[in-house]
Parts: sequence; C-alpha cells; structure tokens
Amino acid sequence: MKNFNYQLLVLLGVLVIISCSGNQENENVTETTETDKTETEIKNNPLKDVYWGDTHNHTGNSFDVFLFGTPNSTPETAYRFAKGEEVESPTSGRPMKLTEPLDFLVVADHAEMLGAFTLLYDNNPEVANTKSGKKFLEINPDKNNEEGLQKIYDILNYAGFDEPNEADLGSKDLMNDLGGENRKEAWYRYIETAERHNNPGTFTTLIGWEWSSNAGGANLHRVIFMPQDGGVGKQFLPYSALYSEDPEDLWKFLEETSSRVGAEFVAIPHNPNISLGLMFPETRLNGEPVNEEYARTRMKWEKNVEVTQIKGDSETHPALSPNDEFADYETYDFALTPDGRRAEPTKADYVRSGLKRGLALEEKIGVNPYKVGMVGSSDSHTGMSAIEETNFAGKGQHDATPEKRPHPTGIGSSKGWDMGAAGWVAVWSESNTRQSIVDAFQRKEVYATTGPRIKLRFFGGFDFSDSDLGTDMVETGYDRGVPMGGDLSPSGDNAPTFMISAIKDPNAANLDRIQVIKGWLEADGSTKEMVYDVALSDDRTDGSEPVGNTVDLATGKYTNTIGDAELKVVWTDPDFDPTKNAFYYVRVLEIPTPRYSLLDAIELGIDVKETNHPATIQERVYSSPIWYTPSN
Repeated sequence: MKNFNYQLLVLLGVLVIISCSGNQENENVTETTETDKTETEIKNNPLKDVYWGDTHNHTGNSFDVFLFGTPNSTPETAYRFAKGEEVESPTSGRPMKLTEPLDFLVVADHAEMLGAFTLLYDNNPEVANTKSGKKFLEINPDKNNEEGLQKIYDILNYAGFDEPNEADLGSKDLMNDLGGENRKEAWYRYIETAERHNNPGTFTTLIGWEWSSNAGGANLHRVIFMPQDGGVGKQFLPYSALYSEDPEDLWKFLEETSSRVGAEFVAIPHNPNISLGLMFPETRLNGEPVNEEYARTRMKWEKNVEVTQIKGDSETHPALSPNDEFADYETYDFALTPDGRRAEPTKADYVRSGLKRGLALEEKIGVNPYKVGMVGSSDSHTGMSAIEETNFAGKGQHDATPEKRPHPTGIGSSKGWDMGAAGWVAVWSESNTRQSIVDAFQRKEVYATTGPRIKLRFFGGFDFSDSDLGTDMVETGYDRGVPMGGDLSPSGDNAPTFMISAIKDPNAANLDRIQVIKGWLEADGSTKEMVYDVALSDDRTDGSEPVGNTVDLATGKYTNTIGDAELKVVWTDPDFDPTKNAFYYVRVLEIPTPRYSLLDAIELGIDVKETNHPATIQERVYSSPIWYTPSN
C-alpha cells in the first residue's frame, strides 16, 4: 500500500492518543428511537434552537487509545460523560463532570483495526487466533501492563515500515489479521451502545467513525457520521485508510454505500493545520489538478471543516494573515511525521486561506471545492469531551494531568501544554434529533467554539437596519435574508448588510468584540482578506484599544467587570464591489481568561513561563460563512 509505512507509524503511533472510562455497560439504559416519541414529546422550533455537541471523540476501540495505556475506555463512558454524568476518568481515575451536558455526540473511533485490541484481550477467537493476535498475546498477555502495550505499539511502528521486528509481522499481516471483516463485532457492539443512549429530544447519538489517512505523514483524516439508525449501520463496515489513503476513494465508498443501504453520510475533514499542504489542494493526491468533478464530489460529502480542536486552531496563521492581531491563537505545528518535524504553514493548511483558494478555483473550474462551514470538536482520546480550561482532560493518557504535561505526548514532538483545550460544535436545529442535526450540518448552519457556549446568530441580506435587532430579529433574518452557511444573490449594486447577535455563555466570560472576516477575489485572480471590528464592548469605538485583562496570575481568577454580556449589530460592507466574489464570516472574542497552562502552573507551583504558553487567552467562536456571488 502506498505510504503505508507512514500511515501505520502515525496512525498507530505518533498519533499518541487515548481514551475513556467505565468498562461496564449501563443496564438501565434503554434504546429510544426517533419514531418512539410523538412530535409533541420532542421540542420542535421552526426558528431553530442551538444544540451543542462533539463530533470527534475516541475510546478504547481506537488502537492508539488502547495501546497507550487506556484499555478500559468505552463508548459507554463517553456517552455518560457527554450527558452530564460524573464518571471516573480512565486516564487519571479522578472524578470528571461537565459544567453543562452536551446535546449530541459522535464517538468516532479509528476505522483502522477498529476494536482489534479490545477483542484481542477479550480472547475473541476471530482476532486472538490470527497470526498477529497470537504474537501479540505471547508478547504481552496482560492488557493492564502498560509497558507490554507500549512494546506492541513499537512493533506496529516497525511493521508500518515493513522492517524486521521481533514479532515477525509485516504491514500486510496486520491488514489481513486486524483490519478487515473481524472488526464487525466491535462495530456492532459500538452501534448497540449508541442506540441505547439515543434519546430523541434530550440527547442524540450519531453513529460514525474516523477514516485516518496520513499520506506521507500529512493528516488527512475525516470524521464520518449519519442520521440513520443501527439497522442501517450494521449493513456496512467503516471504510479504513488501510484500504486507501486517498479521500477520493473514501468518497467512492460513501457514494456506493449510500446507494446500497440508504445512509446519508456527513464527512468532516480533520483540523487541517498539520495536513502538510494537502487539505485544500490545487493538485489532487493522484497528481491531477483539482477539476470540476473533484469539486462537486467533495462538496457533496464535505460541506464543513473542523476549524478548532485539541491539536490546535486552524482558522488562520500569523504568517498567512499578518495584519490580523488575533491570528496567533493556539497555533500548533507538530507534524505527524516520523522525524517529528514542525509543519510550515501553507495556504492549504488553514481554513481562511482555504476559503480564499476556493474562490480562485471556482473562477477557473466553475465550482468552489472549499465552500465549507466551520465546526469545532475535541478529537479527545480519553473518551471524555472535557475541553473546558478549568476541567481539561488532555489529549490522552500522556497529557491527562498537570504532572504529565511537561513531558512529550508522543504526538510528533509536542509536549502536554502544546495541546489546546478545544472545541465543540454548535448547530441551529429545529429539534435535538438525528435527522434534524444532520440537516443543520448539510445546510452549514453550524459554528465552532474553542470552548465557551456563546450563542451566535448571523444573517445576511440587503435591507437590515438597527430596528431589526429587536425581539423579531430571528424571524426577520430568515424572512429577509439567509443564515450562516447561506448564499446571497445580487440585489442590484446594493451592498449586503449583516445582522449579528452574540450572547455570552452564562458560565463563562463577557464578550470583547464581534468581528467580520471578509475574503474576496480580485479581477486578476488573486485573493485578499480584511478583518472588521463591527461591535466593541464597553462603549469603545476603536478596535485597536484592547478590552483589558482582569486575570489574577497568582490565583487564576478573573472578573466580568469588563466586556459586555451581549453584543448586537447590523453592519454594511463599506468596501463592497458587486462584481467580486466574496465570503463573510463572524468571529466573536471573549475577554481574556486563564489558559489551563496557568492553572496547571499554579497547581504545580511553577512559573507559567515554564509551560512555553501564554497565561491568558481570548476564547472565541467562528460562524460558518455567508457567500456573495455576482451575476454572470
């Protein structure tokens, strides 16, 4: 297999990630389907409510989670934690609980060798009696022996390079033994757990997985999920990067499987910051240029992109947006290559530049391949969506506690404090049900948060005014405009107006400002960007004036004596040119609050400078864009 050596090294190893708790099943949980409840029992709002979720969570069914010492992590615990229950952390043994429960969750374990090691140590004969299974049990018969699990991990690394190792296993052995049909039992177990925890109107489980391509060390992973139930899910096995590392082959699988079983798949590209220039490409993996067919196919399956998560923030990079004072946020560049090199930022690695590249490609080929909405999710490998700064569980076992974070994580050359406590996704949905939530992703009426649950509305039109910011704002927005993720058609030469409302998280900090980020295409084919401060807190009129900082570096406490609880604005683009393609999205910033590294430093009794990260950050949300396309 092409570049399989990198794939297993990174997939099986340098990914160093881990997972969640509670290995017993909850016998009190019963399955509830969406058809079991009447419409009156499920809240339904035509003007939509915001629901919070995580579409990227890993448990011990992921090989990396299991082998780095968290074999007791299960989907059961992942769902219980997301629903707001207190659980025992599978990494630290400490009690963990969210401040507020989530509304939906996708447990998206790696398709590659899905559940193989869980089944191996359960002595499942389909795995334990394979060549690979026998060798691994001989080397390490005890799943609680972390040193032995690490030894298997190291063997898998060598096998990924097809080099000799003491188990005398090569990559083909592993693919045949652990990566094929014998994943069915683990997949079925996972589906059955997801079905038991699905409770329409209250908590939604979406069945999914992660396709984990690492072409040449580039992270090209995709999370895939669907609104259909377990009956549909059991009619296929998740597509694995062991079959192909090319996303075009994944799309073929999605097309064929959708036609065969009736699944409506959503595929979300992984946080692109360490894609080594391959996530928003001009040239495909097969060496051919991006063309109309590629663009249409990609936009059929990949309508959104993950913009923020534990492995950093991918909105933009200071090297790509030098005039954006807030661009250097949770910058992460630890590539998943064997040499542990740092990734150089390219226009294909960050969402803002990807959106701009999409405009340029549309001019050339007639279709925009990167017309994407923005989502956040955790990529947690603890099984817990624990991304609050005051309650951060780390990426996995190797950075789960403050004591471990000064040390290497095994993910590239990163250390614990290099991880960011982020993120979740917000969806504007008519109800908290599988189909309604997926519909929101398909409309791109979704947005990303680095953590705080800021309530953000964003509408585009041509005749909004300040008088529309009252109690009928939302109805007006839908009646006379389009929401985030939508498209604006020209209205003569009139400049678009945007109606924006941001309300702080009741459990978090006040708001600093609302910004609109605009990208556009010039007549010569080049692209440009601009950041506008459109609403400022504390009656400021100049965005260059900082909001201030109330964080006490000795205690890690802050106060909401600065900033505003709510910001609203109607804004008209002052630089509008009706002949130029453009996109607009909203970024809302909180006032400064303590980064978890400051809280760790206080707990450990060290200077925060030893973490090599700032003491404070300004958390944020990113809306999906609204696009403007001129008449031909």
